[in-house]
Amino acid sequence: FQNLIGNALKFHRPGRPPVVAIEASEEEGRQRISVRDEGIGFDAQYAERIFEPFQRLHNRTRYAGTGIGLAICRRIAERHGGEITADAQPDQGATFTVILPEGAARP
Repeated sequence: FQNLIGNALKFHRPGRPPVVAIEASEEEGRQRISVRDEGIGFDAQYAERIFEPFQRLHNRTRYAGTGIGLAICRRIAERHGGEITADAQPDQGATFTVILPEGAARP
């Protein structure tokens, strides 16, 4: 979640303060956590590519980072029996949704 929130802050629209909303709900025994922002967004055709290691949509000189953060997020979600998805539009922000089975985050 640190990476998702960090990305929401990093990829805000120039000249506008970042806006991040975090929501959680329970649906059919699964926990659903969404991190939504009003940032730069991205074309939906890249929604799967961004979860691959070292895949970046932007030049490193414009936005710092290694391109592994979202790949790590996906790996963690999958290790807990869950999934993570992304939905976005250019200049309209992005929403990352993590769905975990009930009790997945408990020790």
